[in-house]
Amino acid sequence: MKLFQKLLLAPAALGLLAPVAANAADVNIAGLSQYGTEEQVTSITQFSDVQPTDWAYQALSNLIERYGCVAGYPNGTYRGNRAMTRYEAAALLNACLDRITEVTDELKRLMKEFERELAVLRGRVDGLEARVGELEATQFSTTTKLRGQATFVLGANAFSGTSTQNSALPFNNNYNRANYGATVFNYDVRLNFDTSFTGKDLLRTTLRADNFFGADGHGDHTHASPYGYGLTFLEVATNAPTQNNVVEVNRLFYNFPLGDSFSVNVGARVRMDDAGMLGMWPSVYPADSVLDVFTYAGAPGAYNTSYGLGAGAGIVYNDVLGADGWTLSTNYVSANGGSGNPTLGTAGNGGIGTEASSSTSVTQLGYTGGKFPVIGGSAWGLAAAYAYSQNMPLAIGTPYASAISGTGFNGGTSSNNFGLSGYWVPENTGWIPSVSTGWGISSFTQTYFRTSQAPQANSWYVGLQWPDTFVKGNDLGMAVGQAPFVTKAGSAAGTATGVNNPIDSNYAWEWWYKFQVTDNITVTPALYYIQNYDGQFGKLNTSTGVRNATDNVFGGLLKTTFKF
Repeated sequence: MKLFQKLLLAPAALGLLAPVAANAADVNIAGLSQYGTEEQVTSITQFSDVQPTDWAYQALSNLIERYGCVAGYPNGTYRGNRAMTRYEAAALLNACLDRITEVTDELKRLMKEFERELAVLRGRVDGLEARVGELEATQFSTTTKLRGQATFVLGANAFSGTSTQNSALPFNNNYNRANYGATVFNYDVRLNFDTSFTGKDLLRTTLRADNFFGADGHGDHTHASPYGYGLTFLEVATNAPTQNNVVEVNRLFYNFPLGDSFSVNVGARVRMDDAGMLGMWPSVYPADSVLDVFTYAGAPGAYNTSYGLGAGAGIVYNDVLGADGWTLSTNYVSANGGSGNPTLGTAGNGGIGTEASSSTSVTQLGYTGGKFPVIGGSAWGLAAAYAYSQNMPLAIGTPYASAISGTGFNGGTSSNNFGLSGYWVPENTGWIPSVSTGWGISSFTQTYFRTSQAPQANSWYVGLQWPDTFVKGNDLGMAVGQAPFVTKAGSAAGTATGVNNPIDSNYAWEWWYKFQVTDNITVTPALYYIQNYDGQFGKLNTSTGVRNATDNVFGGLLKTTFKF
């Protein structure tokens, strides 16, 4: 019932409630005159005979404070228990109607004054409703989210050293300057489509393209960006496309839970470090820093995430309660699992579980402890991983280590790889950085040098990161380590290459500072230095027999990342 209708019926209701109907003779004209002419009260406390315990106290207070249409008697009383005459009811009702009329007139005046603004606002609301309706009718999927990332890299390298006359192998400063000495501007674009059907599963489809590998029409490293080949390979680069500027399906896998503690991942394009493949990643050093050699937790042989991309599956047992607990995971990936030719050394060879499979299988046992600083308390983690690789070269390493691990897919080389990695994050960030470290060793059974003893390669790294350096949101970081280098070559023919006495060691450093320009844009200037860039091959001079030449690179870049 509308307010006005209620007010019209109020006199009748009041009359019915009166214990005795008053006629003209019963009306106290003097009292009514006093009631009607008394000045309106502004607070219920002005009534001496009204107490907060009275049952109608709140209703009377609202009439006074909201409408100001209640009057009392000259002696400061309200006389709430006294029967009301019809004349008194009419006087009260009239006073309230006058106040309501005043409010209504004021609203009409305001509506007229802002008539144009209200019309514009109404039009905007109507337009918004139409757009929402159109979006709901034409949206791609209610379960799919798009996450994109575009990265620009501008930089150059300066090569130095005495290795200039190696005629047998193209690993010397003259060769490096000629092929990788220009200033370059490269890009990488990734589009992730994440779909969930139950709220707990994940179907990921990733489209990716870049121009780090080589110029259009060339698939060899002589046309590669300096950031797409060798130890200067960047994490943001990819060696998957055979040409530049080619959009490819970089990821296609489905991850789903199996009970409360297990998760399973199956994919036609999946990598060993994707969701559901490993129970934990034993490093907090950011993978999107600079050099790719520092993104394998110190063990590129065990965590072969570069070449270990293809058809595969993994299962993870996770017993983490809060932030503490064990994880156990195992997975298998065949880089050429889409090929049906199981014959080793034949064009188009591959398959899953055949002798021609370029595959890797990783088993990891990890433990996480403590709590991250955002929750309270320091955090740490430790993991041991074993990987068996078949016909699979190292993810990254010196040219000598890469040659021993296999010149390419299906090279007939197998390896046993072990990694031990961990991290620690302090409770209070500041001058004390987070620390990530790791060590790896690989043992090869291969046909490249036909050795009677298994060659070996070692690697390690230490990564430090200072969050919120100078400005909140900006991070400072550095890392030092050695890419996989040959420490044991075995007995083999060809002493000219020094295989019986490996001198393949190298050292790499990187320093970077990430500016958080906006929530979606970061700018990262970085410097790096690699001593013995080509390892043992850069130290050898086959024309003179000298084995102490130097082969170094110092580089700088500016990386800008856009996330959307």
